[in-house]
Amino acid sequence: MKIRFTASAAPPALEAMKALVAVHGQTAPEEAEVIVALGGDGFMLQTLHETRARNIPVYGMNRGTVGFMMNAFALENLPERLALAEEEVINPLAMRAETVGGRVHEALAINEVSLLRAGPQAAWLRITVDGRMRMEELVCDGALVATPAGSTAYNYSAHGPILPIGADVLALTAIAPFRPRRWRGALVPSTAVVRFDVLDPSKRPVMADADGRSVRDVAMVEIRSEPNIRHRILFDPGHGLEERLIREQFV
Repeated sequence: MKIRFTASAAPPALEAMKALVAVHGQTAPEEAEVIVALGGDGFMLQTLHETRARNIPVYGMNRGTVGFMMNAFALENLPERLALAEEEVINPLAMRAETVGGRVHEALAINEVSLLRAGPQAAWLRITVDGRMRMEELVCDGALVATPAGSTAYNYSAHGPILPIGADVLALTAIAPFRPRRWRGALVPSTAVVRFDVLDPSKRPVMADADGRSVRDVAMVEIRSEPNIRHRILFDPGHGLEERLIREQFV
């Protein structure tokens, strides 16, 4: 198997890549059959975004601080591990954000698209799902839409639900909601188009973020699943996303 190694800027990741390349060599990007990414979850997301047009599987090994999407690191038996690895396919979210000035920004997110207040006052948001207004006013620090793969990340920290891999739903979760007080969020079909309109954006500015790609002073954000884009992730047998999501709920 032709392997392309890539690593984050963290010294442990760079050292691991040097050791693995010394044993297995380094394949040119255009000839690689699999990518081995060394780092944490943030670097895995970066690698998936960079390789989405190539339809090539990515096998991560944890050399960072967080490794939910990564396999355990070992220098030995890498070809055998790759041959036995199980593949998970996930679809990203597509974000379309329009600023107060009328500029439109588009980005993809594997974990979640989030809206966050960008000033001292709470954000005022209106929520529309598939063209139907569902909440006239949500007063909060922010809100997010998360995929099943991203449901254990920021979504879970904001008390959103963990979604099984393969579930045909997205999590719509409020961040520190004030009105309606303690609103618990919602589950929407994966085919749904979720729209947030920012009410009074000049007084209560809001920023939008898609996996680290931020847009400030947004007036409207539209979010939908993108089924035509497939990210392929490899996991050691018995340690795939489905098992990890189930295990996370019993910690």
